[in-house]
Amino acid sequence: MIKAVFLDFYHTLYFHEHGSFQTSVAAIAARYGVAVNWDRYAAAARSLFRDTGVSGLGTGLPTEPLLQQVMRVMHRECAFIRELGIQEHVEQIAWELLQSGHPLFAPPPGELYADVVPTLQRLRGEGFKLAIVSNWDTPLGPLVEWLGITEYFDAIVASHDARVRSEKPDPHIFNYALAAVGVSPAEAVHVGDTYGADVVGARHVGIRPILLDRDGEQAGIWKETIRSLSELSFA
Repeated sequence: MIKAVFLDFYHTLYFHEHGSFQTSVAAIAARYGVAVNWDRYAAAARSLFRDTGVSGLGTGLPTEPLLQQVMRVMHRECAFIRELGIQEHVEQIAWELLQSGHPLFAPPPGELYADVVPTLQRLRGEGFKLAIVSNWDTPLGPLVEWLGITEYFDAIVASHDARVRSEKPDPHIFNYALAAVGVSPAEAVHVGDTYGADVVGARHVGIRPILLDRDGEQAGIWKETIRSLSELSFA
């Protein structure tokens, strides 16, 4: 009997569009009255975003201590700014640039999918325990609170958390979520948009996986696939 529903966060509950990082650089430089050497921009940007995941946002390692991660990101941003020929107000400009979009320094601008709140309300009304289980490299609780959906969840489990330090498909993050809501693997389902992380990871610990394919681009990958959270039903 299913008692708990685990949900991925990004592209399952929440999405955001990446703005132009170059536009942010130009706007901040103009505010500070400093000149940018745009001939150096392409090479400097490649160096800045190397091994950081999504270009323009950056990611941290879930096993990296938070303070160490913040300092590493700040030092890297300062090096990028100096590479553009800027020598004045470097740390201040770096801070402002990070606040324009880096998830360690500001919530990324985004929103919930239209089917999220109605589905959470329905599942909660039907008595299911709910948890977010996400590969997310910054504090997720404040963002969930800002989105206004904290009340629906019994647990928010993010890979960055020092208590978790595990990314899907690693079993530990799923086992942590199971313990947090007090159910067995057979009593839980996990819904997410990524086969390798969500489906494979859940299967390895005995949780029933459901693949969310909002754009219809993953047909035939997994036997239990939905296009919308509104399709979830465990009657």
